[in-house]
Order: sequence, then C-alpha cells, then structure tokens
Amino acid sequence: MAMLLQPKKNGSINPLKSSAPLGAALAYLGVDGAVPLFHGAQGCTSFALTLAVRHFREDMPMQTTAIAEVETILGGADNLEEALVNLQSRMNPKFIGIASTALIETRGEDITGDLLSIMQRRHELARTAIVYASTPDYVGALEDGWAKAVTAIIDGLVVPGERRQKSLRQINILPGVHQTAADIDQVRDMAEAFGLNAVVLPDLSGSLDGHVNAEFTPITSGGTKLEEIADMGEGLATIAIGQHMTPAAEALEGLTGVPSTVLSNLTGLAASDELVALLSRISGVAVPESLKRRRSQLVDAMLDCHFYLGGKRIAIAADPDLVYQLSVFFKSLGAEIVTAVTTTNHSPLLEKVPAKEVVVGDLMDFEERAAAAQADLLVTHSHGRQAAERLGLPHLRVGFPIFDRLGVQHRSMIGYAGSRDFLYEVGNIFLSLIKEKTPEDFASAEVPPFKVQEKRDVGQTLAIG
Repeated sequence: MAMLLQPKKNGSINPLKSSAPLGAALAYLGVDGAVPLFHGAQGCTSFALTLAVRHFREDMPMQTTAIAEVETILGGADNLEEALVNLQSRMNPKFIGIASTALIETRGEDITGDLLSIMQRRHELARTAIVYASTPDYVGALEDGWAKAVTAIIDGLVVPGERRQKSLRQINILPGVHQTAADIDQVRDMAEAFGLNAVVLPDLSGSLDGHVNAEFTPITSGGTKLEEIADMGEGLATIAIGQHMTPAAEALEGLTGVPSTVLSNLTGLAASDELVALLSRISGVAVPESLKRRRSQLVDAMLDCHFYLGGKRIAIAADPDLVYQLSVFFKSLGAEIVTAVTTTNHSPLLEKVPAKEVVVGDLMDFEERAAAAQADLLVTHSHGRQAAERLGLPHLRVGFPIFDRLGVQHRSMIGYAGSRDFLYEVGNIFLSLIKEKTPEDFASAEVPPFKVQEKRDVGQTLAIG
C-alpha cells in the first residue's frame, strides 16, 4: 500500500495539474452541438482554450461570461444571462454546459438560483439544453471537473425512472478524462463484438477525433446526441471507466435503476480480461474469436517486451486514475515504480498504486524524486519534456496536454489491441537505447596479455590466464 504525501510548499513550480473547469469543458465537448461556457474572467477561458487547442489541434467553441472588476463586486448574473442569450442567437447550440471558475465561486454567488431565474424570464432559451457544474479552480483537478460535468449532464438531461421495457442491446459507457478518441473506439468495438450497442457519454471519438467537416460549424460536430442521453435509462448496464467516474455512474443508477460497474483500469491483460468477461455476462454471448486472437497477440507482445522492461525503474506523473493504470501495467511487466506524482488526493486508488509513496505535487517534485531514484524512464505529459532533457532520460508522453507529438487522439492504451500497441511503444523506447556493438568497438577494446605460469609440480600443466 502506497503512502500518500503532500509536500508543503508556498507555490507550484512547473505545475503538473490542469484545472477542474478545463476538465468540465472537455466533457461538455463530448456532446453533439455543444458550447462550453466558462462563468468567470476572460483569462480563465483563454488559458484553458490554449491548452485544449494545442492538445487536440482543433477549433474549440469555448466561450466566457467575461466577468470584470465591477461584476466581481456586484455579481455576475447579468453577464451569465447576456452570454446565454448571445450564444443562443448567434451560434444556435443544442447544448450549453456551464463551468464555474474560482472568481465566481470565491464570491459565493448562487449560480443555480441565477440560472433558474434566467430560464424563467428568457423563454428563447427553452429550446437549448443547459446544465451547470460547480468547478472552482482551487478544488481538485482535471479528473474532478470532468466527473462533475458528466454527473451534471446525467442529472439534467437523462429521463428519470426505471424502464420496464429495456433495450436488449444497449449499454452505457462512461469514459474517464484519460481516455482518448481511439480508446473510446476500442471499447465501442469490443462491445459491438458482443452484439451490444454502446451509448458513450461523453463521446470525444465523435467530436474531437480529428475529422474535417464539409463546412465550418461554431459548435461541436459529433459526440453524444441529446436523445441518446435522455434514453440512457433503457440500457442493460452501465460501465464506468476510472474511479473518478463513480459519482456519475451512481447518479445514473439512482435515476434509472440501470446497474453500474466501475472498472478502474483497462490497460493490460488482466484488466482487458475483466472487461471482456463483463461484456460476455451482460450480453449472454461467448467471447468472439476476434477478441481471442487479439488476446493472443497481447500475450505474445508481453513475451517479446518483458526482456526490455524487466527491472526498469519508472517515474510517473499524471492524474490519479492514469497513475494507477500505468503503474499497475508497468509492474505487471517486471518494472519498478520508483516515483509516482499526482495532481489531487481525492482518489482512493492512490493507496493501491504499487509504489512506496505517491506525492501530490508538481513537476519539480517529479524531477527531483526521479533524479534521486535513478529512474530509467519519465512518464508524464508534454510539460515534463524539460525535466527529461535536464536528466538525460527518455520521455513517454501520456495524459493531458500532449502538444509536441502528433496524432495523440488516435493512440490507444486500453483493451487487448491498445495494450499491445502501447507495450510495443514502451519496449521500442528501451530497445532504441541499446547500443549495438560494431567491429570498431572490438578493435578498440583492450585485450589482456597472455601469461604462462611456471610448472611447479610434475603433474601440473601450463595454465594460461
């Protein structure tokens, strides 16, 4: 069991975590026809927008209520109303997701009451689905904002009540913020292999998978449709991916009675087996041969790669669910987790990380501890590249944001196929560090001289050493 440490520092140097409002905005972007709205100052939105655009390399329809000095004192309800009306008239979104920021939350405004009053007065907003999630910057990190936004969507848009007539083929998938578009496609394909129709919320594989639209649209194109969200109560079961999705799964089960299962990890052989067994139980269908073949490929990849990962010293810095997912994966292949740094202490999974300690800190803590532990590989997002350069270590990019590599949304780490590809990626990093011997290496090597020992006894032979 890992010991959870939280160093007492006056400030964060080279921050590791991204804010909760940004996590909420990313979740809202997984809904079709959506516009995320930050209730706060323009700078809050600009910073989040910059990170999201650099990571996804796509246009982001993020908007702000533009709170200034006067509204900070007198209240921002008028700005919220004006922003909602302007968005409705100019962009005609199907869905607006509101995320609060530290500025509004610190003042202690009744945003829920303000929103209710606005909806009663402005009837033109009735044709737009609007939800609000409380996500102050000073509480939690990316995972927390994502989870709160998904829970708010479920509470606000799912039609409550248990269904007598269930869809025999529908299941609900609640992916975590650490799932890429390719990860979501991977889970959907595995569900379809059992004849199941997966409703994914949020679905970044539809809105932020890097496609090109026939014409420009100011709102999200693709993602979970509002009617699909409303009918999530018709599913046979709900599968949540990541411990931080537990509140959303519980909210959906409480509203509709649909039984839910939270899977903390989908990377590696054992985790993939757990998902496949669950899908088989839900569907009543035997495991298809295609998945058995993918499993066999993963086992072969593990045999090929364990020579290069066994005994390696790994340093990981990421959000809690991703730290747990990666640490268990590396540990299963014989590597040692010598440093684990995370963004928040809200997850019960942190105690289960296979390391001596987990530090809630920043990338300065990560770099210092990785150097002291003599790590062989740094595993974190793109902001860790300077630490890797200073330490002279290879850097495996994971999490959010990744802005110095292309195609991050098409990279999968879950399921049999995703775990196989990710394993080869890690194995190739260590393989590339092995310097092959050349004839020049042998020619330059010093050869010890031959020595002939004197014969001491009659029966003793000459010894060459």
